[in-house]
Amino acid sequence: MWRIRLGRELPRYLLSVAATCGLLASARLLVAPPHPRIPAPARTPGPADRAAEGYAVLFARRYLTWEASHPQSVEQSLQAFTGPGMEAGAGEVIPATGEQHVEWAEVVQAREAGAGREVYTVAADTDTAGLLYLTVSVGHGAGGSLLLEGYPAFVGAPSSAAAPQPASLPEVSEPALATVVTRALRNYLAGSVGELAADLTADARVSLPPLALTLESVQHLGWVEGARTVAAVVQAHDERGVQYLLDYELDVARQQGRWEVAAIQTDPDS
Repeated sequence: MWRIRLGRELPRYLLSVAATCGLLASARLLVAPPHPRIPAPARTPGPADRAAEGYAVLFARRYLTWEASHPQSVEQSLQAFTGPGMEAGAGEVIPATGEQHVEWAEVVQAREAGAGREVYTVAADTDTAGLLYLTVSVGHGAGGSLLLEGYPAFVGAPSSAAAPQPASLPEVSEPALATVVTRALRNYLAGSVGELAADLTADARVSLPPLALTLESVQHLGWVEGARTVAAVVQAHDERGVQYLLDYELDVARQQGRWEVAAIQTDPDS
């Protein structure tokens, strides 16, 4: 009999349990509703801090420039950077003989180190040790003033790779366009403003290079973007006889049945 009674009552028990669970779940949603998970926004690099970059470059130039005949020169030149919180001369002790000067220096890499601190990799070409890479950590003090965060470090160059094989572009098959592009590049490289203007569109803006070159040959003309941009690989030389293999991109347009050049390699207004 208990088996028969259990078989009759079991569906009602199961239904009651399900209803109770549903009520409990609803009550939990009212008391502590789940919060939607909002993905963290993608981190985008901020604008370059030119002042901090310049500060790092100035430090690197002074740190890497020294003369044994003036042993106090490094300490004096770096005093504004180190102050009382660091070793004199940022810990650099120059030898008894020799000297070193920086030919050029510039920031080639930057990374955030947290808490408003940036670590800059400065490439500096010296006349004795050659090309060096120095990391300089720059922070911000009271009122936004720049300050050195710790001692520098000599590091290796940023990673690089060999140039890939140039992309194969569809060749320009129109002789009229090839003639215009060749003539425009010849006048552009030679700095012939009047002759170049004859092949430019009315709204073209072109800035001529200060180094006058003579076009020797056009090795390849190819389409970059449909029928709007032409890539030209050319051979040229300067008045000293130095030869160059150059790669230009020209925006072109057909105006009243003839080809004209709208831009050559750069936009001087942007």
